[in-house]
Amino acid sequence: MNESRLIPISALQHFAFCPRQCALIHNERVWSDNYLTAKGNLLHKRVDEGEPETRNGVRFERAVSVSAEQLGLTGKLDLVEKDLATGRIAPVEYKKGKSKPGDWDKIQLCAQALCLEEMKERKIDVGFLWYWQTRRREAVVMNEALR
Repeated sequence: MNESRLIPISALQHFAFCPRQCALIHNERVWSDNYLTAKGNLLHKRVDEGEPETRNGVRFERAVSVSAEQLGLTGKLDLVEKDLATGRIAPVEYKKGKSKPGDWDKIQLCAQALCLEEMKERKIDVGFLWYWQTRRREAVVMNEALR
């Protein structure tokens, strides 16, 4: 598949939140940062620039590029955790704010898991959303409804 035909994973989150916002960002390329998005960019820069490391039997890989040609998706994951004892892999998405009432962030995380599944040929059962504002980590089960 032509790489330019792949949909950015972030576009799924944008579309679920607001189709117009998604079109402005991804089709029209009309976007300007504001105070909130600038803070989010700084958070992601900190996450992305970290070196891979292993702590307490878990390997942490940052800024992991993924693509799933069968699904037509591509993106960059903030963090992938691999439990070295069990081999379990889980994506972790960092968000500047707090948990939201809608599934927008969960949709993005699930798309990340689906890309990992296609690349690694293994099922991903859970992923995590980490919210900077509340300093909370939320487990997200990759159930059939979310998929």
